[in-house]
Amino acid sequence: MKLKISDSKKKIINRVYKITLVITGFIIIVFNDALGKKEGFVEFIALYFIIVFITIAYWIFKQIKSILRLKNEKEKTELLHLKSQVNPHFFFNTLNNLYGMMDKNSKERQMVLKLSDMMRYSIYEGEKDWVTLKSELDYLKNYIELQEIRYHKKSDVQFNHNIENPDAKVMPLLFIILLENAFKHGLENLEKNAYIHVDLTENKNEVLFVIENNFELQQTSNQEGIGLKNLKKRLALVYPKKHTLSFDVNSNIYKVTLSLKLK
Repeated sequence: MKLKISDSKKKIINRVYKITLVITGFIIIVFNDALGKKEGFVEFIALYFIIVFITIAYWIFKQIKSILRLKNEKEKTELLHLKSQVNPHFFFNTLNNLYGMMDKNSKERQMVLKLSDMMRYSIYEGEKDWVTLKSELDYLKNYIELQEIRYHKKSDVQFNHNIENPDAKVMPLLFIILLENAFKHGLENLEKNAYIHVDLTENKNEVLFVIENNFELQQTSNQEGIGLKNLKKRLALVYPKKHTLSFDVNSNIYKVTLSLKLK
């Protein structure tokens, strides 16, 4: 039977191992003169440095392996993204044709225009490594306005934003998953009193995105969607140790907070 060790225990063992190596090295340096004449001390030092060498070699191996894995994941993501562009291009061209056929002042024409702008952003900006924070802000505005046209029910949708540096760079299509979830699991299922409050602030190269919405208790699910899983993976790859993503559920209120330290 194979013994399984949890990740937390592995981290503790790894920490203790490193601390032990440092303390041992410190003892060798400080008490070298006193212990140097003792039998077996030279062999002990040789063994110690062999262990240190193996540890460094293993660490270098892990770093190389991690870099290769990230490169492989990036290539897979780019390939999937290229494949996904076949249909969007078709829809984008079709939307432009529909826009030209509609009455100039119709609500449907406004809806097609906003959808076309979102499609254009998703295709051309979404493939970039970085976009401006203002571009992401405009994209979110378009999405909210499109949803307000789409739903024929009273709701309280607020989008507050305060950005000091609109040219600050962020990963594209970063916040849309969280906003989509608020509409999908909240406003879409509620018959009345639905609300979505969104706050996006940027100050001193730190971004804070907070979104709160109410939802129908019967619609609650513990299963995490694929969009949220992909968002977590992207954040881990692009913003390692430079982001926090937290979720808070209180009765029928759902709140998500995403903070980023910009590069």
